[in-house]
Amino acid sequence: MQVMKRTMLAAGLALLAAMPAMAENWNDPQEPFAVFGDTYYVGTHGLSAVLITSPQGHILIDGGSPESAPMIARHIRQLGFKPEDIKFILNSHEHVDHAGGISALQKLSGAAVLASVQGEKVLRSGRPSKGDPQYGNLSSMTPVANTRAVADGEVVRLGPLAVTAHYTPGHTQGGISWTWRSRENGSDAAMVYADSLNAMAAKPFRYSDSKVYPTALADIKKSIATVAALDCDILISAHPGASGLWERLAKQPTAGNAAFIDRQACRDYAQAGTERLKKTLAQEAAAK
Repeated sequence: MQVMKRTMLAAGLALLAAMPAMAENWNDPQEPFAVFGDTYYVGTHGLSAVLITSPQGHILIDGGSPESAPMIARHIRQLGFKPEDIKFILNSHEHVDHAGGISALQKLSGAAVLASVQGEKVLRSGRPSKGDPQYGNLSSMTPVANTRAVADGEVVRLGPLAVTAHYTPGHTQGGISWTWRSRENGSDAAMVYADSLNAMAAKPFRYSDSKVYPTALADIKKSIATVAALDCDILISAHPGASGLWERLAKQPTAGNAAFIDRQACRDYAQAGTERLKKTLAQEAAAK
């Protein structure tokens, strides 16, 4: 029975990952909530943003779209924290739906904005990379001030907080997933903020033989394997619905924050990325 449940969940996540996201719904309202220990969800219903708090200041992961930024700031205040106390803003990947709100949030907080080497170039310039698989569908965004590139495996420290960067390119050239540990009621949880693992492209880009991003196929495969292998108690993905966050939130009133714990979640999420990649490659082969 347990194996069947896992199989059904993986299949459902794969189907969800294969569905095109509906931008008009990404900024639907969502009440902020505690996830575990010092970790809080402050994003919209379709675009994740996570606040990790400490007495020495806070770390924010992702800023959503330009329309998301005021909601994220309001959510932070609603939870009793101050956006002005954010010291670092971390980015998952350099698309406008996850990074478009960072400029406004950086101006509000004065925070340093950290991304991968490729991601930092896009954030600083505001212009999408021509090597991005979705370049043909991408728009520019407001350039971000006070940016810095972090290395793969680098640990961002703030007081008691330690958040590790894991390069996970492929969906974009500059993708990063982030991990840290949160503690609640004497228990530790391995927290994962996973970047998108969907092999999505705008014509004429092809994962199977790209000239502008020749390592795209190898990168997305490696990133899927990286996320699958992470120490992972609680997963939040860049698009929350892609990792079952709302189903787990529905159990929080009865199970408490333990409702978010699922040791299989990262592997299920990675499997959904694998299924999407297979579909994309099959479509490319058929078109060729």
